[in-house]
Amino acid sequence: MKTPSKLIATVLVATAIFFFKTTVKAQTTAAHAFSFSIGPDVGLPTGNLTIGSNFVLGGTPRLQYGISNNFAITLTSGADHFFSKTIPGTNMKYNSFGIIPIKAGAKVFFTPNLYFGAEAGVGIEETDSGAGNTKFILSPAVGYAVKHLDIGVRYENFAGQSDNYGFVALRLAYCFAL
Repeated sequence: MKTPSKLIATVLVATAIFFFKTTVKAQTTAAHAFSFSIGPDVGLPTGNLTIGSNFVLGGTPRLQYGISNNFAITLTSGADHFFSKTIPGTNMKYNSFGIIPIKAGAKVFFTPNLYFGAEAGVGIEETDSGAGNTKFILSPAVGYAVKHLDIGVRYENFAGQSDNYGFVALRLAYCFAL
């Protein structure tokens, strides 16, 4: 098993143990209230990006405003870094790069703790030579949220300049009311 796969598996197992060993009161999003969450993202590239990258690591702060007890709007930013692979037959690596997402979206709670989320926005590529292209982002997600914890899995799709790519990520975030 590759190291990134081991890390993701470890995070998933630790999360499962936490939920089965902890009692938490059910909570949706609070109507007419702001909350803030921040946490790491770990993921795997998809599509053409798998040629040069094998792991994505980042972090995302998210501001959330509850419109009702089961619907919230979100504003998310942060940074994601795509770690590079070694070019086959050489000692050199592909160029690694990062992207800074700026997204707005919504979360709909279909049970007290389970939600479906969708975000759209732009992503600014960061390379060794400075800022790169700006990409359009679409990002559906599903997750589980309680008072101080938000765990979500999302697919992030970046499109533009005839160079489309994406990744699947797990986000484990700490939440607090503002």
